[in-house]
Amino acid sequence: MSTLPSSETVLVERVGRVGVVTLNRPEVLNAWNAALNRDLEAALRWAAADDDVGAVVVTGAGRAFCAGADLSGGGDTFSGKGDRPDEDTRSRTPGFLPWDVPKPVIAAINGHAVGVGATYALACDVRFAAESAKIGFVFTRRGMIPELASHAILPRVVGLSNAADLLLGGRIVTGTEAAALGLVSAATSTDDLLTTAIARAQDMATNAAPVSMAISKRLLWESMGVPAMMAREQPLFDWVGEQADSVEGITSFLEKRPPAWKLSVVDDFPHHLFS
Repeated sequence: MSTLPSSETVLVERVGRVGVVTLNRPEVLNAWNAALNRDLEAALRWAAADDDVGAVVVTGAGRAFCAGADLSGGGDTFSGKGDRPDEDTRSRTPGFLPWDVPKPVIAAINGHAVGVGATYALACDVRFAAESAKIGFVFTRRGMIPELASHAILPRVVGLSNAADLLLGGRIVTGTEAAALGLVSAATSTDDLLTTAIARAQDMATNAAPVSMAISKRLLWESMGVPAMMAREQPLFDWVGEQADSVEGITSFLEKRPPAWKLSVVDDFPHHLFS
């Protein structure tokens, strides 16, 4: 049995054969930054390497799962031009994701799951949500595009029309609506959420053969075409992050005003990245 990783931004505990990983920046609604990215990756690598961990539950401390990228960099949040090297956009891109863990990873979405909070939960094998949770792929409303292969995964999970509704428009849905769409397996009361997720993880960890689960998981994720989509998304995400609309999207959000978009589909579409 290995030693649990320890950090301020991500808490880790064992409950039976389940590793419970908790995003722990509740004062900023568990907003994603370089430190959280690094510590969450370390927690997942620990879970992947410990045979005493049969399944993983990922949740958030306080009233959010993850409210998206830390916007303390203002309009330069996605440009990689910030003054702090550790807050460069590339330092906040996950390198080891839930689909890389050869064990079931369940997201317990306890509150706001927005932006990367939504795409990261989508990278988990199973999702449960509190009925009152707010889930949104809000990238286009911030002048960005969704990432973490969500363009490949979400249509398989909820269908093309629902995926287009969620990814293109960036609207927020509740946990209850997410369950109706099939985005999450079930919506529960906030009080019951973590117990429900841990119970499902414990059942998998106890009653299913580990190698059988690992093989089945690998085949499921290979069927999604995730590596190819990640390779397509990343240069486009980086390009969009350097454009005026990504600055305007964040600035208008922070200033609580409607955005005034700058780019033209006719004149500014990055055709060279699709050739």
